[in-house]
Amino acid sequence: MKIIKLTLLLILLAMPAFAGDPKSGDELISAMYKKYAGKWYKTLTFVQKTIHHQPDGTSTAEIWNEAMTCPGKLRIDFAESKTGDGILFADSKISSFKDGKGGPARPFVHPLMVLGFDVYCQGPEATIAQVKGLGIDLSIVHREKWQGKDVYVVGAKPGDVTTPQFWVDKKSLLFVRLLQTAGRDKKSVAETQFNKYVKAKGGWVAAEVKFFVDGKPTTSEEYSDIQADIKLDPDLWVPEKWFTVDKNYFVKK
Repeated sequence: MKIIKLTLLLILLAMPAFAGDPKSGDELISAMYKKYAGKWYKTLTFVQKTIHHQPDGTSTAEIWNEAMTCPGKLRIDFAESKTGDGILFADSKISSFKDGKGGPARPFVHPLMVLGFDVYCQGPEATIAQVKGLGIDLSIVHREKWQGKDVYVVGAKPGDVTTPQFWVDKKSLLFVRLLQTAGRDKKSVAETQFNKYVKAKGGWVAAEVKFFVDGKPTTSEEYSDIQADIKLDPDLWVPEKWFTVDKNYFVKK
């Protein structure tokens, strides 16, 4: 009897967060949260190799050190900068730092933070509101194949790859793709791919992120020295302390 009960429990745990396909993006976002609720990491650090692809086929690379608190806070230190240059995303704002000076903060919600990380560690209501703010129609959902796997597509009908939309792996409920309009005339399509997921404590990290505009590669990111749920100084997220806080958070513990 105990074996039967254990088998039934394992079957229930393996089942998706909803029976059948989600009927809306709201329902899918809720399922993404519920699948990892209480298990997803709260902090994350990694070293990022950022590769910039040029139209002539050449590329350049640089190293960025990054720290994250979920939800909503991301710090990027440009490792090769001698003046502490970097970017801070915190409290729905973006701040830039260059040549020892910080610029004024501007309102900004980072879509990749929302869909790749925050969706798993904040209430669904907050994520739903943020995704709607990206211009994605949560009433439209369909299934597709992506890199050999079943995925859910939210925001566009089958065959439409120009309307703002996000893609989620059906089995893992991990975010894998974002399509947005781009350019001053909004006639270009910017694509982001989250690839090569690796386990990080109770959550996951896409160790490779690729960016395209109209199908042409623009930037690639490769993550290494990934650390999850480590203690981070709250001052890392304070713009006024950008240049004075200890920046060795990325050193492997």
